Amino acid sequence: MTRVPRSRLVGTAACAVLAGGAVLAGSATATAAAPATTGADQTYLVLAPQGQGTATAKSRVAAAGGSVVASYDAIGVLVARSTSTAFTTKVAGAGVESVASTAGLGSRLDEGETSALSAEEVAAAAGNPTAEPLWTNQWDMRQIDVDDAHAVTTGDSSVTVGVLDSGISSTHPDLASQIAKDQSASCLGGVVDTSEAAWNPTTSDHGTHVAGTIAAAINGVGVAGVAPGVKVASVKVVNDDGFIYPEAAVCGFMWAAEHGMEVTNNSYYIDPWEFNCKNDPRQRPVWQAIQRAIRHSAGEGVLNIASAGNSNVDLQHKFVDDGSPNDGSSPVETREINGACVDLPAEAPGVVTVSATGPTQQKSYYSSYGQGVVEVAAPGGDTRFRTRGASSTLTDGILSTTWNAATKVNGWGYKQGTSMASPHVAGVAALAVSAHPGMAPAQLASFLQRTATPLECPEGVYNPVPNIPSGADYSATCYGGAKNGFYGAGEVNALRVVR
Repeated sequence: MTRVPRSRLVGTAACAVLAGGAVLAGSATATAAAPATTGADQTYLVLAPQGQGTATAKSRVAAAGGSVVASYDAIGVLVARSTSTAFTTKVAGAGVESVASTAGLGSRLDEGETSALSAEEVAAAAGNPTAEPLWTNQWDMRQIDVDDAHAVTTGDSSVTVGVLDSGISSTHPDLASQIAKDQSASCLGGVVDTSEAAWNPTTSDHGTHVAGTIAAAINGVGVAGVAPGVKVASVKVVNDDGFIYPEAAVCGFMWAAEHGMEVTNNSYYIDPWEFNCKNDPRQRPVWQAIQRAIRHSAGEGVLNIASAGNSNVDLQHKFVDDGSPNDGSSPVETREINGACVDLPAEAPGVVTVSATGPTQQKSYYSSYGQGVVEVAAPGGDTRFRTRGASSTLTDGILSTTWNAATKVNGWGYKQGTSMASPHVAGVAALAVSAHPGMAPAQLASFLQRTATPLECPEGVYNPVPNIPSGADYSATCYGGAKNGFYGAGEVNALRVVR
């Protein structure tokens, strides 16, 4: 999840078009035409009161001129579509708690730059027959003792990690044997499509990179994942334009809950507003739907893990959002925010929130943080710490599996971000449930924290990149003791969870 700088691509925005006045023949009086009753086909989240079923809400959708395209009865959430300009007003009433159009509420997945290895670099990698050829470049794995953990277990093939992202390349040589195809699906539009083409990537390698960190195979090719013995499921929630809409995220959490996944990785944020404000009528239904889906998935045995974000924001002390919306639907504005505004899904209750560290186990310069928000830290890369920001050292990023959208060629390359930190935690969680089956999500979350390597707050104001060419201020202050705002309980450790 990379948020600096914030992207501003044009998303889909709905607008009502009114017909102009017309002069009737033989009359001196101009008569305005009636307002149009139909407009662009839009998607809506329609929420029934929790625990009261969706039958009445479905009837109201139909009466309001809409159609239900997906029904998540277990949480009382419908995904509906309608061309009626009055749909929101008409559908309201008994049996409907809240409703909101999701037009303009798509968040752009900031890919982060991929620094791909050339074919020559891959061929020249150390060919140690007892390890993966590119293992020597995986400083991140050694930092959290993955090599020692693999001497105990590489994970159980019955464990599945759902990768809610942009799709996973099913032809990648490091991932082809690792994907649980029967648990994979596209959730675009909030509607499930289980065809292999639907859950493969089309414009992004983000999900493929994340999946490799979790479970790239030990097969003498490329890299090794944290838990190469487990499976990953591709749950595609990012559309071809790079946006994550709330209905896709709801579908993703529900699909994971209903298809036996123990862990999900979520390296994105929902809504083009960096912080979703529960006290805003337009944003509140998104919060309600996402929270219901997360709560339901936890009840079905899923631990959801999410990245903290790359804005270097103190999530405990946030008062201003000055970079939203980021989807181009309206001008970026500065707004004051309060405790009702949260980063979704990272700040949703029950989600394990992850900050990023670099090769020195210090907070990556870009990583967001916050005491009481961040539970654990993990390697996400920091390509600028060596030069205090002046230039970039690509090999201090995270090396994993890639897929080139232009050439459709699989490969390996570096990325950095809390998007890369979160899958390390997902992989460690998968090792933990492999070694200690039967842990409930809350127990697993607590176990990850208890076994983490404690990291202390740096003294004073922390700014590892004062010489960054952009001139951006990456200073931050860490609060707390053994459990603090930069690292939570500490950096996860693969060996300790399998003992």
